[in-house]
Amino acid sequence: MLTMEMESENIKKKSVFLSGWSWIKGIRTTIMAKMDVLSKKTKKMAKEDPRKSIHSLKVGLTLTLVSLFYYFEPLYSNFGVSAIWAVTTVVVVFEFSVGATLGKGLNRGLATLVAGVLGIGAHHLAIVSGKIGQPILIGIFVFLQAVASTFIRFFPKVKARYDYGMLIFILTFSMVSISGLHTNDILELVQKRLSAVLIGAASCVVVSILMCPVWAGEDLHVLVAQNIDKLGNFLEGFSDECFKTSEEGESKNERSTLVCLNSVLDSKSSLENLANFAKWEPCHGRFMYRHPWKQYLKIGNLTRQCACRVEALNGGYINSRTQGPAEIMGMVQESFSSMSSECGKVLKELAWSIETMTKPPFPNPAMANLKIASKNLKSLLKSKLLEDTNLLQIIPIAAAASLLIDTVNYLENITEAVTELSSLAKFKCKDANGIPGESAMKNSKNPKQFATGDISCVRIDIDGADPLEKKGSPSV
Repeated sequence: MLTMEMESENIKKKSVFLSGWSWIKGIRTTIMAKMDVLSKKTKKMAKEDPRKSIHSLKVGLTLTLVSLFYYFEPLYSNFGVSAIWAVTTVVVVFEFSVGATLGKGLNRGLATLVAGVLGIGAHHLAIVSGKIGQPILIGIFVFLQAVASTFIRFFPKVKARYDYGMLIFILTFSMVSISGLHTNDILELVQKRLSAVLIGAASCVVVSILMCPVWAGEDLHVLVAQNIDKLGNFLEGFSDECFKTSEEGESKNERSTLVCLNSVLDSKSSLENLANFAKWEPCHGRFMYRHPWKQYLKIGNLTRQCACRVEALNGGYINSRTQGPAEIMGMVQESFSSMSSECGKVLKELAWSIETMTKPPFPNPAMANLKIASKNLKSLLKSKLLEDTNLLQIIPIAAAASLLIDTVNYLENITEAVTELSSLAKFKCKDANGIPGESAMKNSKNPKQFATGDISCVRIDIDGADPLEKKGSPSV
């Protein structure tokens, strides 16, 4: 009996041990699987945009250099505890692009200077009021500047470019004025903090510019060209998808172009941020002083409006379950096909002109042909489709035709905006063969990815090729 009980206990112990070992092995397997997934994602991110890896190295290098304030006694004796502000400045100021880094650095430096001077003035005014009135007057000053500065932050232009500077102003003024209640050497305190902030900000700007710089202006330039090119890809493939039977289903290329079309619609914040950062940047490469960055926003806005019509064209006709009669579809098929194809070619040529910084043809013969085709389609709708035809049957075709005509109008506006940009930015002219000058082609760059968060879709042509990588001008 005793032997049986001992055997039973041994079996229970082995069972508990085996279950515990299985649980540990399961955890180990889960951890290894998650680490493998994380490793693959890291490699993919580093491969898609190597600039992110370089940026990480630049931040680490700058932070190490600034930390020398603590490593070397002569430096630390001059700055003391205020040296920590140089380290803090590097952490909060160093951004991905040169424009963002320079903008934050100038905001922090100027805000610290102005707030420090005003804080010293407030401290001296408070001393005059005596020991009893000093904390009361300091509290009033802190309250007034916090209210005024916070309200100023709501102004759109201040919010866009100087919001970080206003935050630093509020923080610095409050710290300087309040610190004056317990120290008489407030001037030295402000001087050390300002010096540390300027050293940290200058280190960020120098490293950001000298080591593999990432220019927000260049990213903005290429992103605008990519958005136009994506629209061109979609419209070139629209004629094939428009008259495809429902049994054929959705192709892989169609899904890819739809994803890229959505990225155009969602690019507003990315364009605005890049334009804001580009305004801080000095002259670089092909972008000289007072480059017309606002014109890029105008083109981007027109491109998104055109993309809205194209998306409605896709959702309202291609994906519609109600199709028009076969005979009516046969009438408009040639017009739809030629107009959408020509729209796509014009858009891709505009994208190519922006990418290579060459002037588009003016007047554009392709746009003239599109206007004629648009008038012909209007005449076709008025003359044939409405005669002896059920109105419900032609609604999808009429709606698609109206959206396509509206798309041509927006395309004309985009062409005018690109022509205006080429004039303001002094784009190069094409040579006799229709190819840009050697300098324009040599300086042409075409990064595939951006580190702006939302724009992660690469350009995909209907045939799977990258149109902006093709040499020479696209045919129109």
